[in-house]
Amino acid sequence: MSDDAAIRPFRIDVPQADLDDLRDRLRRTRFPDGLPGAGWDLGVPPDYLRELADHWATAYDWRAHEAHINSFPQFTTVIDGQNVHFLHIRSPEPDALPLVLTHGWPGSVVEFLDVIGPLSDPRAHGGDPADAFHLVIPSMPGYGFSGPTTERGWGVRRIARAWAVLMDRLGYDRYGAQGGDWGSMVSRELGLADAGHVAGVHLNFLLTVPTGAPGEPDDLTEDERARLDGLGRFLDDMSGYLKIQSTRPQTLAYGLADSPAGQLAWITEKFKEWTDSERVPEDAVDRDRLLTNVTVYWLTNTAGSSARLYHEFARERSRPEVSATPTGVAVFPREIAPPVRRLAERSENIVHWTEFDRGGHFAALEQPELLVGDVREFFRRFR
Repeated sequence: MSDDAAIRPFRIDVPQADLDDLRDRLRRTRFPDGLPGAGWDLGVPPDYLRELADHWATAYDWRAHEAHINSFPQFTTVIDGQNVHFLHIRSPEPDALPLVLTHGWPGSVVEFLDVIGPLSDPRAHGGDPADAFHLVIPSMPGYGFSGPTTERGWGVRRIARAWAVLMDRLGYDRYGAQGGDWGSMVSRELGLADAGHVAGVHLNFLLTVPTGAPGEPDDLTEDERARLDGLGRFLDDMSGYLKIQSTRPQTLAYGLADSPAGQLAWITEKFKEWTDSERVPEDAVDRDRLLTNVTVYWLTNTAGSSARLYHEFARERSRPEVSATPTGVAVFPREIAPPVRRLAERSENIVHWTEFDRGGHFAALEQPELLVGDVREFFRRFR
């Protein structure tokens, strides 16, 4: 194995000076004004962010969360010239099915911390040992400890090809893929790029967009039309971040790289808008887990490189290739735009579809038990 292909143990060990700098910057934040009574209509309310930033600076304990992440085996390897960080948790069950879990934006490997135990060692978590998985959880190129990227071209297709190399390098000849947000697109592309080795793909995010092509159903139900209307509302009112990151990620990066409060607001807004929360993101996601995710972006200075994925996608986008890979979909009601099954079946080989009554975009964080159960159920057919 060449030096580039070597798999090296990795452990997070953030210099104390970086943590001191973070707290100092938070204490010196210059907050903007806000309009009384605006709530979340204009974005993150100043009073809310001020309190959350104060908690981050004075009460949040990165070292405790760093130790938690470090309790799982981590490694790095170089694929196609890019350093890739990943967690690799081997199940104690010898017949476990390998499974690669891929996060999205504004997420990280932190999203999956609550599902690692139940998926890799179901026997220890009240489950059936026959449902066990060997888990590979990479940080996407440009994100977290796989960042930043140093060249153009790291779009979802290239990331999927890198995952195929990674799974082969780890000795996994047959495996499954699961993801949400960008992770769903990478997982789907992985099923296409490495079809001979991918047993199935499980997604908890899938956009279904009507194209007006012949054969599309013209008898949509009220619920199906409501789902498509949800996509319209997202594009009209909640997609400003997407436009900026797709067109001028470098300009945006200066503010996010220099201000932890800015980085906090940029990410926290999405955890409010995309989750099953009523008042604040903490209604759906643990506050310190949210801050751990934000801290990963801050400490690795990957606000800009993670945003570049949007720029890449906007330039490589084309009509999706039809996938023959068996696909399962978990639909959570507070998703950005829940998919319509009949439209999904135009391009996906749907063999499993579950509708849940709670949860949103960040399923592994919001409803880990529901997600674990659905992943187990879907992959039983491939054991």
